[in-house]
Amino acid sequence: MKLAIYPGSFDPVTFGHIEIISRAAKMFDKLIVLVSVNPLKPNSFTREERLEMLSETVQVEGFDNVEVDSYDGLLIDYFKQRDADVIVRGLRAVSDFEYEFQMAQANRKLCPKAETVFLASKSEYTYFSSSVVKQIGMFGGDIKDFVPEYILGRIANRLKK
Repeated sequence: MKLAIYPGSFDPVTFGHIEIISRAAKMFDKLIVLVSVNPLKPNSFTREERLEMLSETVQVEGFDNVEVDSYDGLLIDYFKQRDADVIVRGLRAVSDFEYEFQMAQANRKLCPKAETVFLASKSEYTYFSSSVVKQIGMFGGDIKDFVPEYILGRIANRLKK
């Protein structure tokens, strides 16, 4: 069984994330969507809220082989604990590649078994990130084209504050 991990902050989950989850879920027997906790990165949503939104997404979208989890240590330690095979990362633009390539190399240095698979986002998702969605939402802009309707209200209300 091929087990893949798709880590990220998912602050908040966007259509871009969902598209990567959908594609990765078809490629691997099991996919863990991992809410990573980075103490150096401020979040708009708590770990619990991000887990709730992702769990609801997995249920609503019907991703039967997807599990949602969180971890606040090194990704590679979680990778080893779960005896995973692959790390999945989404790429929006060439600018993402340099950072992601460095992380993939560091992970392989720490665990030679760790392979990273890069999935290029669909063109309609290349121009926005969770940060852009948050900025639009903070100023009361319409974010319905970026996040699913079933979590839109929670996201919009939090960002307006």
